[in-house]
Amino acid sequence: MLSQRSRYALKALVRLARAADGEPVQIASLAESEEIPRKFLEIILVELKRQNLVQSLRGKRGGYRLARPPEDITFGEVIRVTDGPLALVPCVSRTAYRRCEDCKDETACAINRVMAVVRDETARILDATTLADVIGGDSPAFEEALRPADTPRPGAAAAVALALGSHPAE
Repeated sequence: MLSQRSRYALKALVRLARAADGEPVQIASLAESEEIPRKFLEIILVELKRQNLVQSLRGKRGGYRLARPPEDITFGEVIRVTDGPLALVPCVSRTAYRRCEDCKDETACAINRVMAVVRDETARILDATTLADVIGGDSPAFEEALRPADTPRPGAAAAVALALGSHPAE
């Protein structure tokens, strides 16, 4: 599940992406418009600044703005910065791998194989969806990410079936 921290980070970044010509947005305005508690937003913005996602500008006309163009910031990057790995279980994480304590044979574990497919599909969608996609809403990657779950996605069912050692339904 996406944490509140990640949700707020994404909301703030989308708002900054919508700012005219990269104009800085004051933290009070950002907190109010996105309904984010100001103190929590300050903590989030410090981390986003440390990760080169936002810049802070001092002074009367200061505030926060994106550190990079919106097309260069993906949802996957933001979620990894704020929540850590995308994997639902540690044994399939690419950045924070940890063997599951209750697993005798990882190579024969059906949960591991399915969760690896889930991780890959989640990463594929989040890493293909940029801030520019969500504020513009007309890129192929964004359209693919928004495709309803009941719409067949080439390869996904086959990948899960393969991970489970069976054949996909024809």
